[in-house]
Amino acid sequence: MKRLNLWSAALLLAGAASAQGTLSEGEVGKVDVAGQRLTLKHGEIRNLDLPPMTMVFRVKEPSMLARLQTGDKVRFQAEKIDGRYTVTRIEPAK
Repeated sequence: MKRLNLWSAALLLAGAASAQGTLSEGEVGKVDVAGQRLTLKHGEIRNLDLPPMTMVFRVKEPSMLARLQTGDKVRFQAEKIDGRYTVTRIEPAK
């Protein structure tokens, strides 16, 4: 049983590392709190097969927008949800 638990823990850690690898870099161009949207000038987004460009994203949680300002450098994860490009995670770039 302990081996199974250790194996499960290892798989969870590997999944977390994989999620870290899907973060893209960008710069905030505009924050639209009312529309729950965010304009990002971003580098390549590999999981969506998108080249570098500037585009508007929906945000999964409106609270994500509260701490963002135009010009902020960020790392983010985006997914296509219900046919719309959506930021599901965002953090300040280091």
